[in-house]
Amino acid sequence: MEKLGDQKFEELFAKFISTITPPPIVSIPVFIIINYVLLGFKNSIFITLICLLFAVFFPILTSLILIKKMNTDLDITDRNKRTSPLILAVFSYIIGFLVLYIFNAPVLTIALMFVYFSNTVLILFINFSWKISIHVMGVAGPIAALIYLFGSPEIIFCIIIPFVMWSRIKLNKHTPYQVLAGAILGLILTWIQLYYIVPLF
Repeated sequence: MEKLGDQKFEELFAKFISTITPPPIVSIPVFIIINYVLLGFKNSIFITLICLLFAVFFPILTSLILIKKMNTDLDITDRNKRTSPLILAVFSYIIGFLVLYIFNAPVLTIALMFVYFSNTVLILFINFSWKISIHVMGVAGPIAALIYLFGSPEIIFCIIIPFVMWSRIKLNKHTPYQVLAGAILGLILTWIQLYYIVPLF
């Protein structure tokens, strides 16, 4: 009986973690923090709204519409049904990147929006043959951005990644290799892109 209760708790905890860590949701505090640090509260409001519009609102809205149309679950467990939501997210991110550039947003903000675009393009191509964990990659990438901005102390946030990896495996959404690939690609690709893109602006 006690073991059954533990399993139930673990499943609920895994669902909670997965519910609060989709890429658009994770991007909310990350963009808010970055813009606040770089611009201050008042000056960051407009730029942050642009970020939330193209990195959160449009990707979530289009995904929910397609999820309902395809009659699938919120995680879009079927890999073959992920193509359309990913394509629309790619368009949203690249438009967001251009709008941020036009309005002279902080370089790191512009670069991070581009990273969301490029990483999603990579996920899209990988998804044609393999189901990499979007959740894990969408958490690892922003954490790499925070480390890039604030330095090594922010490595502490990496502790979040194993919890997300565990939750996706626990819920039978991904294999260990799929979540590991998401973590490695999210961290490394985001860091490399920021390292080379930021000096260009």
